[in-house]
Amino acid sequence: MGLSNIEIAQAAQLDPIGQIAARLGIPEDAVVPYGTTKAKIALPYLHEIADRPQGRLILMTGTSPTPAGEGKSTTVVGLGDALTRLGEKAMICLREPAQGPVFGMKGGACGGGYAQVVPMEDINLHFTGDFAAIAAAANLLAALIDNHIHHGNALGIDVRRITWRRALDVNDRALRDIVVGLGGTGNGYPRQTGFDIVVASEVMAIFCLATGIDDLKRRLGEIVVAQTRDRAPVRARDLNAHGAMAALLRDALAPNLVQTIEHTPAFVHGGPFANIAHGCNSYLATSSALRLADYVITEAGFGADLGGEKFVDILCRSTGLRPSLAVVVATVRSLKYQGGVDVADLPREDVAAVERGLVNLERHLHIVRDVLGLPAVVAVNHRAEDGDAEIAALIAACERLGVSVSVATHFADGGAGAEDLARKVIAVCAQHPDPGEPTYTYPSDASLWDKMTAIATRIYGAAGVTADAAVRAQIQRLQDDGYGDLPVCVAKTQYSFSTDPSALGAPDGHTVNVREVRLAAGARFVVMICGSMMTMPGLPARPAAASIDVDDDGRITGLF
Repeated sequence: MGLSNIEIAQAAQLDPIGQIAARLGIPEDAVVPYGTTKAKIALPYLHEIADRPQGRLILMTGTSPTPAGEGKSTTVVGLGDALTRLGEKAMICLREPAQGPVFGMKGGACGGGYAQVVPMEDINLHFTGDFAAIAAAANLLAALIDNHIHHGNALGIDVRRITWRRALDVNDRALRDIVVGLGGTGNGYPRQTGFDIVVASEVMAIFCLATGIDDLKRRLGEIVVAQTRDRAPVRARDLNAHGAMAALLRDALAPNLVQTIEHTPAFVHGGPFANIAHGCNSYLATSSALRLADYVITEAGFGADLGGEKFVDILCRSTGLRPSLAVVVATVRSLKYQGGVDVADLPREDVAAVERGLVNLERHLHIVRDVLGLPAVVAVNHRAEDGDAEIAALIAACERLGVSVSVATHFADGGAGAEDLARKVIAVCAQHPDPGEPTYTYPSDASLWDKMTAIATRIYGAAGVTADAAVRAQIQRLQDDGYGDLPVCVAKTQYSFSTDPSALGAPDGHTVNVREVRLAAGARFVVMICGSMMTMPGLPARPAAASIDVDDDGRITGLF
């Protein structure tokens, strides 16, 4: 039996973080160490380099995943290490792991095998405290709302129309819908509210989209937290909350520098989920990495229908980031899953199931190439149980679709196992020396309803969109109130193009129902929650937390 992910990570010999920074040309006075193996890079230095020429941006996306994920983070690391091995100056940019999945079902988000960012235990747990700061900022705003009402409610907030929710970085279904203010008048006014997981909070979205402290503070001030009795919006700045919130986030906003097992520099910063938020690491980390390296690989969460679409329609549209190409990660396992094989039977060879599931890969390639306008390379994240005939079927399908494909073994072999992928990425970049603006799923001046319809029909293959009368009226109210120019951020299951996680493959002709709408005025998008998607997930019957422990020497076990 081979070593576990955490055993591989704990056996790695890490370079001092100052050496990693020095290789990027970052001066010592811009490095703020958090111990010897991780650091933040000071914001003033990042502003100094903002006018430097930019490197190539490579977007990592994938097919629809199995519940365990398909290794996009692992492939980001493997590709970064392979580019470094080929003599290229490369960096990777990943999101910070949320403790919901770490303690839940999916596990951590540091990659796997011999393609990991380290120190893995630190990154997967408290890291540099960024998520705690984001939760504190969100909860400070919630406390200030209730405190304002308790002390006279000078703004005339309608307690029935408070939309701001508290945040917690753990999956906890019991906190989705709660009542606060019980116990008498000294505890405020009783009202129904709830918690979101930190990665679904608007503060997280703002944190990852902000260009600096000034922009962060402005966006925080724009958060709409409630309405008055006359239906006028109440913003965080009306409560004088945005300054204190920004103060809590000041240190967190600086990107975190770590390294891979093979010492490739990595920014790991921010962490919105792609199935309930926009799914990209911080703009500050990615834009700064582009000034420090010739190739930057970043990941958008889940498949091209979620993180990939949002990376282009939200992040690229608002910031001017321009990917040179997209790498679409596929596994034999995911295609068999999409072909109807139960999770327990996935290790068994089944070429027919792979062939049935190929429609899922084809749909994701259509999104990347035909809708979003990006060149593509398919990376097959090889697993030990993959059969030769299954791999051959996948390669043949890519050749038929006219897309470059590479079978990568970085999980087992580190960067050496992804060198062929790296060469193909370099070749495609050379064919597109001046990446232009990607194409968008919808025009900015379309109505909110038409934007949602475009995503549903062009990305998900749906016949149309439905919503009950109250939701339709809320969407129209947002349109009339001047928010119609904002992009739409869809919250839906990651397991299917539809809102039904059991509808596998590439379903079409289905209907997408919008169950709830939330305005994220500070993040500058409108969230449309579809199907049964929750912004506070629950834990599975046997959570990963049950296997995590620490011994008498402080050595952590059970993380994966």
